[in-house]
Amino acid sequence: MANQARNAAIVGIYEWPKRLDMDVSAIQIKARSIALALEDAGLSWQDVDGVYDANDGEGGGGLGLSAYLGIHPTVIDTTQVGGSSYEFQAAHAMRDIAAGKCRVAVLSYGSKSASQRVPIGTGGPRGAGGTWQENMENPYGTTLIANYAMAARRHMHEYGTTSEQLAEISVATRHHAMRNPQAVQAMKDLQFQNIRDITVQEVMESRMVADPLHLLECCMVSDGGGAIVIASADVARGAKQKPVWLIGGGEAIKYRTNDGDITTSAAAQSAPIAFGEAQVKPAEIDIAMIYDSFTITVAVMLEDLGFCKKGEVGGYISGGGLRYDRKGAVTLNTDGGGLSSNHPGMRGMFLLLESVRQLRGQSTSQVPGAKLAVAHGNGGLLGGTHAGGTIILAAD
Repeated sequence: MANQARNAAIVGIYEWPKRLDMDVSAIQIKARSIALALEDAGLSWQDVDGVYDANDGEGGGGLGLSAYLGIHPTVIDTTQVGGSSYEFQAAHAMRDIAAGKCRVAVLSYGSKSASQRVPIGTGGPRGAGGTWQENMENPYGTTLIANYAMAARRHMHEYGTTSEQLAEISVATRHHAMRNPQAVQAMKDLQFQNIRDITVQEVMESRMVADPLHLLECCMVSDGGGAIVIASADVARGAKQKPVWLIGGGEAIKYRTNDGDITTSAAAQSAPIAFGEAQVKPAEIDIAMIYDSFTITVAVMLEDLGFCKKGEVGGYISGGGLRYDRKGAVTLNTDGGGLSSNHPGMRGMFLLLESVRQLRGQSTSQVPGAKLAVAHGNGGLLGGTHAGGTIILAAD
């Protein structure tokens, strides 16, 4: 596109390789990941003048992380919107760099959810239910997964979507995970059974966790983390790696209303903004990294991102077209996703990491000639209050 702005690019990445790591703290994962992402870019600590942090890890955030790293950024962004925080932050870094506020920004994540046995999906609501947000929901014991299950059941009721169709998402992401050695090791470390490609029937036969969602439709709980370095165009041109350009970003939130539709997510608002800024259409996208906390999360967001019309995702994902080696649908979550690779609690970081690997030609399930990717993060509760962050990325 002649008028497509390319002011900021991801020039360095690093993903923590272990999904169960008893020997490090979350802040150590963050700091080491930043160091290795800078090394990947050919940059140094002295180059960093923007810190974007979601206050994860011990002593992180705007105050703690800079002190821990011994750096003095001129831009500090502590946006925290759950799993979509890193898409929001990437959009903010893109804007800040374009405005000349900083030249080299770092985003990082570190979590010990598996080591610390954090019950992310089934642990129930946290807090005493004393705030205006909590007092009408928490006392009744709704778990996180129950919100997603309600959205899934409503989608089935409204549009005839079936569990067999949703299972195709689990099948595709497991196929990609089996080509990713880190994902395979993760499943071993987290004591998965039958670590191999799976079938729709096997997904259906796995135990029910929250009707209609089966065990193999639910993300794993892992340790993990990583870091991303985003740089201005002049810095990117001199980096070690080919730049992956950030060309569009959109942000939105959605919450319960009396006349609301829980089968439509915040992506319906954030995606048109991102695609409009990038001047591309969903049909042009080669790889879609979509937050897969549960299969229904992906299904709803495929619709809301514009890959198919609302209510038509069942037919769109049937037949295995989400796999990197098949045609018929956009290629999905080629690292294995949260279902079969990692999910330390806020997975938005990994959507950006795998998008970059694809556009560099470095994925373990590489789409030949991939030029455009979308990374869409979801934070909070689908069917309740949640945030959607959409980022469009382009190869150099």
